[in-house]
Amino acid sequence: MTDQDRSKIREVNMTLPVTRDAIESLELGDAVFLNGLVFTGREGLYHMIFEKKVEPTIDIRTLGGATFHCSPAISETAPGVYNVPSVTATASFRFARYMTEFLSRYNIQFVIGKGGMPRKVYKESFVPNGTIYLTTVGYGLGAIYGRGILRVKDVVWKEELGLAQAMWILEVKNFGPFIVESNARGESLFEGANKEINEKFLKLYEGLPQPALKRLGEVTSPEEEVI
Repeated sequence: MTDQDRSKIREVNMTLPVTRDAIESLELGDAVFLNGLVFTGREGLYHMIFEKKVEPTIDIRTLGGATFHCSPAISETAPGVYNVPSVTATASFRFARYMTEFLSRYNIQFVIGKGGMPRKVYKESFVPNGTIYLTTVGYGLGAIYGRGILRVKDVVWKEELGLAQAMWILEVKNFGPFIVESNARGESLFEGANKEINEKFLKLYEGLPQPALKRLGEVTSPEEEVI
C-alpha cells in the first residue's frame, strides 16, 4: 500500500440498525456517518441501570443499537421543545466495566465516544457482541456533529439526572464523521498507531545512561512512562 493509498479515508453512510455484514465490512480508519436513532449515555445512565437497578422507560433494544458517550448542549426552549446545536464526546474508558453486560443486554452495535477503550475490553466485550467503537474526530467539532441532529425524539430521566446526564434519544441524519477505532475483530486504530510511534522512538533510548532518580521510579524503558 502506498502513502497515497493510506491517505484516503473511506466514507461509509449507514442506517441504523445495520446488518452483521455491514458491521464486519468496517475497517480501522473508516469515516462513518449514521442515520436513524442514537441515544446518549454517560455516568447517570450507567448509574441508574447498573447501580440503582432501574430500567429506562423506553426499551433500549428498539432504538437502533447506537449509543453516544457525550454531553449534548441542550436547551429547552419551551416545555418539551429542545434545541441541540452541539454535542461533545466524553471519555469512554470510564464506562468500560459495564460494557460486557450493557452491549449484550441491549444489542448495541455502535459505541461512540472519545479516547477508545483498553484492548482487553474490545476483545472480551465488543467482539463477542459484534460491536464497533467509533471515535469522534479531534476537538472543536461539536457544532459539526450538531448539524446531524434532526430532533430530540424523546428523553428519559430528565428530572432525575438533569439535562446533561439524562438519556436523550436523538434522530440523526448524516451524523458524523466518526472514525472506526475498533473493528469487528477487536483491532484498535490507536493501539496500532501507538505501536508504530513507540518503535520509531526506540532509537532515542539506545545508549542512555542509568537514570539518576531510579530509586524514585525514573526509568528509561520505552515501555514505561518517563518521569
